[in-house]
Amino acid sequence: MFDIGFLELLICGVIALLVLGPERLPSAARAAGRWVGSARRMMSQFTSELDRELKAEDLRQELRKAGDVGLKDVQKTVRDALDEAKKYEDMVKPVQNQLDQANQKVSSALSERWNENGTSSIAKPADSSLEKVPESPVDLNKPSPSSGDALDTRS
Repeated sequence: MFDIGFLELLICGVIALLVLGPERLPSAARAAGRWVGSARRMMSQFTSELDRELKAEDLRQELRKAGDVGLKDVQKTVRDALDEAKKYEDMVKPVQNQLDQANQKVSSALSERWNENGTSSIAKPADSSLEKVPESPVDLNKPSPSSGDALDTRS
């Protein structure tokens, strides 16, 4: 940006030495270095932020272009499908009504078969699961051979 050569820097340094003196020149040089460093960081942050915004705007434009093209096709397809479904709506409604009537008939027939106690008067299932299980031949009060009371059979 700025075209500053070595000779210009040397002249600035000599003038600073004469004006500030040897005692204050190092602290002034450090302060100037901090200012230049912070200016560089601020400029790099600004340029990186500007680059990110430009890339984001390019991406938004690409998405708009892609979305507009695809959106029109999707809307046309959905409209066509809805129009086709409306054609068959008259065929589906009578079948739905018949199914509802059959469901009501079955529900009323089942509710008539149930008596006030909540038990069915149709038929009772066989109670095969209620058969009595024979008692075990093993005495549970006896200690098992694996317990500590068992005899040691080692020889």
